[in-house]
Amino acid sequence: MQILKKIANSPMIANYHKMWPYVKPYRVRALLAVLITIPIGSFDALTAWILKPYMDIVLVEKQAMAVSLMPLVIVLGSALQSLCNYGAVYLNTWVGQKITIDLKMDLYRKLLFKDASFFDHTSSGEVIMNFNTCAESACSGLLSNVKLFTTRFFSSVSLICVLFWNSWQLSIVALFFMFIALYPLTTVRKKIKQLMNKQIGGISAITTHYNETFSGNRIIASYNLHGHEEQRFFKDLKDMFHVQMKMVQKTGMLSPLIHFIVSLGIAGAIWLGSYLIVTGEITSGNFVSFIAALLMLYTPMKGIGASYTAVQMSFIMMEKVFGILDSIPSVRNIDNPVPLKKIHKRIEYKNVSFEYTANKPVLKDVSADIEIGKMYAFVGNSGGGKTTFVNLLPRFYDITKGELLIDGIPVQNIDLHDLRENIAIVFQDNFLFSGTIKDNILLGKTDYSEEDLKKAIKNACLDEFLNTLEKGLDTEIGERGILLSGGQKQRVAIARAFMKNAPVVILDEATSALDNKSEAIVQQAIDNLMKDRTVLVIAHRLSTVKNADKIFVINQGRIVESGSHEELLKKGGEYASLYEMQFKKKTS
Repeated sequence: MQILKKIANSPMIANYHKMWPYVKPYRVRALLAVLITIPIGSFDALTAWILKPYMDIVLVEKQAMAVSLMPLVIVLGSALQSLCNYGAVYLNTWVGQKITIDLKMDLYRKLLFKDASFFDHTSSGEVIMNFNTCAESACSGLLSNVKLFTTRFFSSVSLICVLFWNSWQLSIVALFFMFIALYPLTTVRKKIKQLMNKQIGGISAITTHYNETFSGNRIIASYNLHGHEEQRFFKDLKDMFHVQMKMVQKTGMLSPLIHFIVSLGIAGAIWLGSYLIVTGEITSGNFVSFIAALLMLYTPMKGIGASYTAVQMSFIMMEKVFGILDSIPSVRNIDNPVPLKKIHKRIEYKNVSFEYTANKPVLKDVSADIEIGKMYAFVGNSGGGKTTFVNLLPRFYDITKGELLIDGIPVQNIDLHDLRENIAIVFQDNFLFSGTIKDNILLGKTDYSEEDLKKAIKNACLDEFLNTLEKGLDTEIGERGILLSGGQKQRVAIARAFMKNAPVVILDEATSALDNKSEAIVQQAIDNLMKDRTVLVIAHRLSTVKNADKIFVINQGRIVESGSHEELLKKGGEYASLYEMQFKKKTS
């Protein structure tokens, strides 16, 4: 009973149970694929069983009729087995691909709603491995294991029946050694699980190298990093090699050990079988049929150690997949969130603190009152907490302490979709998707008019640039917008903000990476965007925030000064020092 409970609670059974909702829509074909394995597995027993009458009738009694009949049975059985094998492979592949698609879609949905902190701490290689490769391996492993298990099950049951039909004494000897041979497999899984996780980590690291080389190819070339990157890549390959060799050390003896134990079983059966023939308890046909069935039963076991690692890897992949699907993002809606159609009055930061890493605060007890319809600027030294401050508003992260309120409602209580619909963001380095300029302006938006689109393009100062392009809005811009300049990317991002038409706009150093000419054009587009909106500007160049209704100076996680441009200059504090420093740079 305890053994049955242990099996029922095993990770393998639990994972198959979790996989059932994905199999259920295709259960008819999946069941048919399993049923087809019955004749595939049973044919081995037919071949072994037919050897008894063949030996006794043809070779001993010299009856010629059976000579032509028995080969015909084998040929017909083999043809049926081949057809069933093809059907099983086809159905398994069909079901497997359908399950993989559904599983990948659920994983991708999970990835889409992961919070910013997840992407801060997860490499691209880990994302590809956990959200794509693991799903492939889990599904292919599941189906190949099911096909292998069902085929082997029906084959083993039918072969064991042939064994007992020929001799129960020999069968007991054979099965005794079979169970001894399988025992080592029960002790290996725990030993290799840690190594398998390291192997998965190694694959992730290698994938990350490829992604970084693709994205950072110009940095590699300009800084002559070819040798450096080669060494880093080789180090990860070497680490992977050591993990794989340790895996061989842990599992490499399985196949030889099983092979040896199986050989003992065969030797024992031959020794006892010879005795039973001499004593007349079995015929020569019984013995030949028994040995054939035994060899068919034992042969897959000899190589089971080699495939055991792959089988266990598929189980670990499955555990990872369902671990991801069961995970809950830290930034999410509460039950019954408050809808937010429009921000009417104000945004309040009340004694807000935030930390990315425990006990290392980035913002410390900051407070700010932001009225709707005004412009607010955030300036200060790099790393002071400006970007973090505004990133808390759309809930890229949740605050650690204090309160962040919109019209008196805690931001955590507001429907996340509604909250972000009310905020448009233009980053310093805006991400553009592969596709056309139009695709990147609309971002899937369908409820728009051509007039709205033309207006957004004009206000973003994109019209003149688009007129120089043969395909205009339908121009392909390449992966990450590689075919556009920095200023052109920013104007596309501003145009998408116009199309979103959100009442609150966040500008995160939107012009700091541009040259003077590009900055002037983009600044004009930004000025158009800021009209009649609540604007939060993170600025490095203080000349761009002179007209702000209020300026907050943030250094070392605290708001050290606040006021208008003129008020802060009169104070002669940190803002005045920053302004004077930049003014001197321009005049020198």
